[in-house]
Amino acid sequence: MIEARHLRVLRAVAATGSFSAAARELGCTQPAVSQQMKALEASAGTPLLIRAAREMRLTQAGEVLVRHASGILAGLTAAEEEVAAIAGLRAGRVRLVSFPSGSSTLVPTALARLRAAHPGTRVSLVEAEPPRSIEMLREGDCDVALAFRYGAGKAEGQAEWDDLVVRPILADRLVGLVPEGHRLAGAGSVGMAELADESWIAGCPRCRRQLVDVCEEAGFTPRIDFATDDYPAVVGLVGAGLGVAVLPELAIESVRPRGARTVAVEPAVEREIVALTLPDLAQVPAVAATLDELTRAAARA
Repeated sequence: MIEARHLRVLRAVAATGSFSAAARELGCTQPAVSQQMKALEASAGTPLLIRAAREMRLTQAGEVLVRHASGILAGLTAAEEEVAAIAGLRAGRVRLVSFPSGSSTLVPTALARLRAAHPGTRVSLVEAEPPRSIEMLREGDCDVALAFRYGAGKAEGQAEWDDLVVRPILADRLVGLVPEGHRLAGAGSVGMAELADESWIAGCPRCRRQLVDVCEEAGFTPRIDFATDDYPAVVGLVGAGLGVAVLPELAIESVRPRGARTVAVEPAVEREIVALTLPDLAQVPAVAATLDELTRAAARA
C-alpha cells in the first residue's frame, strides 16, 4: 500500500534532486528520507529512482507517481480540512426525524440554538411517529430520532431500543380534553372512570393503544367514534362537542384549544420523550450537539 507520507518524500526528492536536500526541506534526517524511499519502492514493487554519483533521476514509474502525487496529496489535504471542520462543528450535517408535537414544540428551540452556536452545521427535519422513526434510524435514513414511549410499555421499549443510545428528554403528562360546556369542564381533576360513558376521539396508533390500556385499567372500554393522527383535528372535534380525548401536554401546547378545556386526569399517565441515535453516531460532534440542544429545549418547555 502506498502511503501519503511516502509520496510527500518522493515529491521532495524529485524537486530537490537529492536525499539530503529533500531532508532539509522536510525537516528530517537524510537516513529517514532514504528509509522512506526504500519503503515506497517496496510498496510499488519497482525502482522509482536512478541513483548516480552526481545526480538522482526518476524512473518511468517514479515519474508516474510524482505526476499523480500532487493531486492525491491535494485531495487528502482537502479531506483532512473538511473532516477537521466537521469535528470542530464548523461544518456538518444532522438528519433529524421527529413526531409532530415534538416538531412544533421542542425542535424549533433546539435547532435555533444549534444554528446560533454552530452556523456551519446543517440540520434537516422530517416527521414520522415511532416505530417508523426508529426504523428510519436503523436503516440509515436519519441520524437522530425524537421519539416517545408510554410508561406501561417502558420495559418493552427498553428491549426494543437496547442497541441504541437513549437520551431522556422530557416526561410528558397526558391531560384530558373536554368541550367547554361539558359537565366536567371546571373540574380540577377527573378520574378516567368518570369518562366511561363518553364518546372518545383518539390520536395516533400508539396513543390510541395507550388510551385503550388506560381506560381498561379504569374498568371500561372506550367507545372511539373518531380517530385521527392530526392533533389539531382532535382538538377541533372536541371543541365542536363531538367527544372527549386524552392528549399529551406537548400536543395541547402546539394547538390552540378553541371551544375545549383541559383537565388533569387520574391516575397520572406520562409518555417519555427521548432522543435516539446509534452508538457510533453519538460520537459525531454535530449529532452530540443536537442531542444536547434537544435536552436544553425540554428544560425550558
